[in-house]
Amino acid sequence: MTAIIRTPEQLGHACLLEREAKDLTQNTLAQSTQLRQATISSIEKGSPGIKVQTLFKLLAALDLELTIWHTKPLPVVTTHLAY
Repeated sequence: MTAIIRTPEQLGHACLLEREAKDLTQNTLAQSTQLRQATISSIEKGSPGIKVQTLFKLLAALDLELTIWHTKPLPVVTTHLAY
């Protein structure tokens, strides 16, 4: 899965899709992550306020990773080398 995530709702939806693609229930995922089923449900509904540690537990259990990049092009930097 590749997705651009900019909101808690998008994050939750991506986690839901990946969980379903792996044919996991919220309970099964909760047990493997040592999170509560209610926490998984809350994340999938897009509730804000998720702890970073919780997010990484969930992503790891779903075999997903977080990648960060600039949304705007970076300025080109030129350097002049002195010889």
